[in-house]
Amino acid sequence: MAKPFVNDRGFIKCPCRRCLNNASHQLEDLESHIFRNGFMFGYNQWIHHGEPATANAGTTVAGPSGGIHERDEMFDVLDDIISEDADEDVVGGPSFNEQYDDLFAVLRSELYPGVSSFSSLNFFVKLMHLKVLNKWTNKSFDELLKLLKLAFPKIDLVESHYEAKKLMTKMGLGYSSIHVCKNDCALFWKENSLKDTCPVCLESRWKLQSGKRSGKNVPHKVLRYFPVGPRLKRLFATSKTAKLMRWHSTGNSKDNDVMRHPVDGKSWQEFDKRHPQFAGDVRNVRLGLAADGFNPFGNMSLSYSMWPIVLTTYNLPPWICMKAEYLMLSLLIPGPQSPGKDIDVFLRPLIDELKELWVHGLDTSNAAYENGVFRMRAALLWTVNDFPARSSLSGWSGQGYRACPTCNEDTPSMRVIGKTAYFGHRRFLPTNHHWRSNLQFDGRTERKCPPRRFSTTDILE
Repeated sequence: MAKPFVNDRGFIKCPCRRCLNNASHQLEDLESHIFRNGFMFGYNQWIHHGEPATANAGTTVAGPSGGIHERDEMFDVLDDIISEDADEDVVGGPSFNEQYDDLFAVLRSELYPGVSSFSSLNFFVKLMHLKVLNKWTNKSFDELLKLLKLAFPKIDLVESHYEAKKLMTKMGLGYSSIHVCKNDCALFWKENSLKDTCPVCLESRWKLQSGKRSGKNVPHKVLRYFPVGPRLKRLFATSKTAKLMRWHSTGNSKDNDVMRHPVDGKSWQEFDKRHPQFAGDVRNVRLGLAADGFNPFGNMSLSYSMWPIVLTTYNLPPWICMKAEYLMLSLLIPGPQSPGKDIDVFLRPLIDELKELWVHGLDTSNAAYENGVFRMRAALLWTVNDFPARSSLSGWSGQGYRACPTCNEDTPSMRVIGKTAYFGHRRFLPTNHHWRSNLQFDGRTERKCPPRRFSTTDILE
C-alpha cells in the first residue's frame, strides 16, 4: 500500500517506535527498522502512507508506560535535525541515526509519572533557555537540578550541567574546542592536532607547573568554533524560513534613490555581475562578518578582551536579518589580549568552511518545496566593524602616518605634539571649489587632486 508514496529519492517515513514518522528510510529498510524497534503505538490510520485522514486521526505518540499523549513540539526540532543528516548519510541499516537514540529516549519519557503532556526533553530545553536568558551560573544550575530531584524524586531529568551540555550537543547546539598556542602562533588543529608543542615558537601546548606538566592536561587557550553549514541548512529546514531566504530576490526596492537592504546597494549588484552562476540560484546564501572585542566580566578595571565573530544572513528581509536569533556566532576568540594582527590564525576554521561552502556547497533540503533538495553555496560579501577591528581583519594598520585605508600610501599626515594628525581633506573637493583657495585652513591653497584609487593587485603587492 505504501509503495506508491515514496519520494523521488526512494525514501518514505518510518513508523517504528524510534523514528515515529519523523525520519525517512528507503523502503527496503523499513522492515528491519520495524522488526528491531517495533511498530509505534497510536498510529492506527496510516496517513503518512496513503490512508486518508479522518477527523479523529490526530498524530499521537506512545509514552513509555503505554499511555498516548499529543505530539510534543520537540518532535519538530528533531525532525529538522534528522532531515539535515538524511541528505548526506546513507539512510537505512542498523547504524542510521544511532546518535539520536538518547534524544528519542528522553523525548518518549514522561517528565513525571502521570504527566504525559510534557516530555522530559521539552522541560530540559526550556530550563536551559531560562538559564541563558537569566545568566545563571553553571553551579546555580546544578543546585537547581539537585533541588528538583530532592523535591520530586521520580522526575526524569539530567543530573548536571555537564550532562545537559552533552545532550545539547546531540541536538546540533554544540561547538568544537580547538587549542591555541600561548603566543597565538598556530592552532593545534588538523595537521597540528596531535602535537604537544607549537610548530612555530616551540612553546608547550599545556600549562606547566614548576616547569612540569600537571596531572591533567590543561591548554593555555581554547578557541570555540561553531560550524556554520548545519545552521545554514536549518534555515531551509522549515517552510517559513525557507521562503524568507528567497526574499532578497523579490523584496528589493523599486525606487532607485532608496536603499532599505544591501541588495539595493552597488556592492551586491557588482558581486552578481562578477559571479553570475552563484547569483543565478537565489537560494545561495550571502553573509556578512562582524567582529569586535568586549570584556565578558563587565569590570572595566580588569583588562580582558574576548572577540566574538558573528555572521549575518543577508538573504533574509531587513526586519529579520538583524534580530539576535538570526545572528550566528561562529567563533569565540579567547583573551586576555586582543588577537591583533594574529586574528588570521583564529579565523582559519571559519575560512576553511567558507571556502568549502563557496566551492562545493552542501546538499540541503528545502522545506518550502516538496522533495526539494539543492546544492547550497555561500559567499562572504563584506565585514562590519569599527576602525581598530578593521585594522586587525585587513592587516592594514589603523595607526601611524599611513593609517587611512582610502588614501593608502598617499595619506597626508604630520606629527603634532606626540600625535599623528591628518590633513589635506580639501583635495577631495571639486577643483574649482572656493575653499581650495581659502588661506584660513593652514595658510596655503590646496591644488592637489583626490588620492588615486588602488586596485586589489596594488593593495596585495
